[in-house]
Parts: sequence; structure tokens; C-alpha cells
Amino acid sequence: MGLKDIRSRIASVKNTQKITGAMKMVSAAKLKRAQDNITNMRPYAKGLLKVMADVVASERVTHPLLTERTDNAKKVLMVVVSSDRGLCGGFNATITKTAMAYYLENKPKLETLDLFFIGKKTAASFKSKEILGKETLLNVAKDISYNLASDISNKLLKSFNSGEYDEIRLVYNEFKSAIAQVLRVETLLPIDIEAIEALNASVEEKDSQFSNDMIFEPSPEKIMEDFIKKYFTVQVYRILSESVAAEHAARMTAMDNATTNAKDMIKNLTLTYNKLRQAAITTELIEICSGAEALKN
Repeated sequence: MGLKDIRSRIASVKNTQKITGAMKMVSAAKLKRAQDNITNMRPYAKGLLKVMADVVASERVTHPLLTERTDNAKKVLMVVVSSDRGLCGGFNATITKTAMAYYLENKPKLETLDLFFIGKKTAASFKSKEILGKETLLNVAKDISYNLASDISNKLLKSFNSGEYDEIRLVYNEFKSAIAQVLRVETLLPIDIEAIEALNASVEEKDSQFSNDMIFEPSPEKIMEDFIKKYFTVQVYRILSESVAAEHAARMTAMDNATTNAKDMIKNLTLTYNKLRQAAITTELIEICSGAEALKN
């Protein structure tokens, strides 16, 4: 590699470093908004969970969605949440690997195993293996809203209530911090009421504000019907928000690493350039001195 090639390489790496630095700053700003979205949503989600668990604790209500978890599901819909864009480290690779492993392991055992993709990357990976999803939603990170979550939750509830599926599972990345995301594989439907009660006990007071002889108006079943729809929509909205925040965090970290690596590469290339330049100068000096000595003789 000549001096001209090294200069071109240094200039190229510097341009790339500017791009990755800018992408890091953009992801950091988007991450802050996504974190605020999650923080603002938690009080409502916890309050809804508390009231829902209290109604269930009255032991006077049953609902088809509130059933004991079994392993006998034969018709499963797997919802896979990934991103539409890359350059976010192993964010999508981890989700794709987990979803693919579950699909290949359980496809022969189940009567039905369909895929519902939220995000382009995992859908494209499955499509490359000739595995098509039932539906694919794009631009979720850009268009995320409670209304979007409501539309998705209504689709999932409708397919479950109609008997099309016995179980709806979910694969997504949960946001923990700017440098940590946790892969989650959860069952969305049927709703595990024991998990609701356990979570309720961990986030709120254990003493219920309802007594078992409370008079409900409207009926407990009607109250639970409305609460389940709201609870499920909030859960979907929370999951989408967690995934979006995790994506921005992963991209911010990846771009930070890329910027640091570019800095190290520029340093090494500059050192190599200076060595070659010094060697060329030394060679020229030797040639000049040798020519001068030859003229003297």
C-alpha cells in the first residue's frame, strides 16, 4: 500500500467516523424520548394492574382469557418484534436466532405455528429461508403510538377469541439500560392471572382495596372485559416501547464502538503513513548522498 492509498484510506475512515458519531448522537436523543415514554406509561400500567388484580381477588369473576397456563396448545401464533433498520449490533441477530430455533423445534409438533413480524429485519431473515409470516408491520419505531398498539392488540385478541390460536407468544428485546437489553420470550395469551397477582403484589400494597362482598356496577364480568382489553393494549404498547428503546440503545452503543474503532484505525494508519514517509525520505537522502560521493570520486 502506497502513501497515496493510505491518505485516501485515512480520509475515508474520517468521513465514516463523522457519520457514526452523528448516528450515535441521533440515537441518544431518540433513546431519551423512548425512555420518557416508558417512564410516563408505568404509573397508568401499574394502576390498571392493581385494580384488575383486586377484581380477580374478589373471586366472583371468570373470563375465557384468564385461564390456567397449560402446555397443550396446538395452534400458536409467534409475534416477533425486531427493527426496520440495521447498524444496531446484535439486536436483531439475537431475536432472529431465538425465534428461528423455536420455529424449527416446534413446527413439526404443532398443528399450526404462524409468525407475526413487527419490524423488517427478522422478517427478511425468515424470508431468506423461504419462511413467510402471516403479517409484517413496518415503521413501528417511527409510528409508535397507543392507537397503533390498540390496532395490534385488537387483531391478536380477535384471532385468539375466534379459536384460530390457542396461544400467542412473543419474542422481543426489553430495555434495561443504555448498554444492556434483555431478550424476552413471553406468552401474551391466555393471560396468566397468577403472574398478574404476583406482579401486583410486588409493585403495590398487598392488602386489597376491595372486599369480597363488594357490590359491582356494572357486573364484575363487564368490568373485567373492559380491563382486559385495556390491560392487553397497554402490554402491547409497553412491549413496543421497550423494543424501540432497546433498539436505540443498541444502535447508540454500536455507533459509539464504531467511532472508537475508527479513531484507533486512523491512529494506526497515520503511524504507518509516517513510517513509510520517513522511509521514503531516508531512501532519497541516501541516494542523494551516494550520488554526491560518486561525483567527488
